[in-house]
Amino acid sequence: YLTLNPNGLMPVLTDGDLVLYETAAICLHLCDTHADATLAPPLGTAERAHFYKWLMWLTNTLQATLINYFYPERLVLPGNTAGAAEVKAQAEARIGNLLNQLDAELARHGGPWFAGAHYSALDPYVFTLCRWTRNFSSPAARTRPQLGPYLQRMLARPAVQRVLSAEELAPPFI
Repeated sequence: YLTLNPNGLMPVLTDGDLVLYETAAICLHLCDTHADATLAPPLGTAERAHFYKWLMWLTNTLQATLINYFYPERLVLPGNTAGAAEVKAQAEARIGNLLNQLDAELARHGGPWFAGAHYSALDPYVFTLCRWTRNFSSPAARTRPQLGPYLQRMLARPAVQRVLSAEELAPPFI
């Protein structure tokens, strides 16, 4: 795996001889190579700019904070369990605020999908990151007034059901 991604992290996409890692790069590549699927708004539009903003925010803000929650020991000296517990608690509190931002964005535009009226590459990414909160002691993503119904719409998609089955993921899904 390290020959595909020297960071030893997921995801990795192989497309012929092309090997990509970093979620945002993979998403953008898929949007570009599958333009007919309209996974992103048209180039040069304000909608595309917001798509870029949210894609980078998901990668650099929400996912990065989730990683701190799940792997707090990476941010403290070995054996510093109290420090790791503090990092985890702070990350969980921050994640709550970030989930509120997602919820507010859905409320702002009122559309069924994260970017509004049209399903995009943001949707499976938002779904995945929200899914990671399903066992939090603080309110999970599914408890927010806009995120909860949105996650149910995502969960109802046949492609999402196929992925959950193929990956042998067990409930709770969100």
